Amino acid sequence: MQLVDIGVNLTSDRFRDDREAVLQRAREHGVTTLVVTGTSVSESEQACTLARAHPDQLRATTGVHPHGARSCSAETVAAIRELARANPSVVAIGETGLDFNRDFSPRADQEAAFARHLELAAELQLPVFIHQRDAHERLIGILAEHRDQLVDAVVHCFTDTRRALHDYLDMGLHIGVTGWICDERRGAELQELVRDIPAERLMIETDAPWLLPRDLRPKPRGGRNEPAFLPHIAEAVARHRGETPEQVAASTTAVAERFFQLTQG
Repeated sequence: MQLVDIGVNLTSDRFRDDREAVLQRAREHGVTTLVVTGTSVSESEQACTLARAHPDQLRATTGVHPHGARSCSAETVAAIRELARANPSVVAIGETGLDFNRDFSPRADQEAAFARHLELAAELQLPVFIHQRDAHERLIGILAEHRDQLVDAVVHCFTDTRRALHDYLDMGLHIGVTGWICDERRGAELQELVRDIPAERLMIETDAPWLLPRDLRPKPRGGRNEPAFLPHIAEAVARHRGETPEQVAASTTAVAERFFQLTQG
């Protein structure tokens, strides 16, 4: 069973001491490709460096998370553009989007940064890796202005409502599902909604080191999530879709390979 983890924060300090072992465990558990998430210019540079060092296993995204949108200037976008152009391992623009839950950056700055990322993705003809939290209406509104120019987009770590899901599907977007689906409390709605996602739009991810599956046993020391746990997420997705883990692995891997053009990396 081969899997693609479409969202891993591998540049996190929580992987500093054993990053190579984490990658080896991922391979041992059938996670053949990891897309390393860029959340700032610095993190995007590190993601590209890791991908260059592990060309058979890693790809990267470049972008600025909405938390850092207040500092997303024209120079920032230029740096992201240069990284994407200079590194064949870059397979998407992002992480970008809106987060009105924590509001670490002013909402106007988030909206402006998101629009700049969408324009850059259209310019470079790369898909977009999107974050959204408590900002669905504005995100859809901004996306609608740019959707026709985008090659593709995925709403990663989807945890929203049925209406939000179908709004995204109606726009032709892809959906990323994490270990949130393994939480019998917070993930109950997602456990039902995952059946609504067409197989050709569904991908899976760990969002490691965050979002450790709540029902994982034994739990790792420190509660750190890692890509080796992606098969556990695939099994949960399969269970709630009425499919086999092998079916989910085959379909989500094929979708990720097509979406990120992994065979051309």
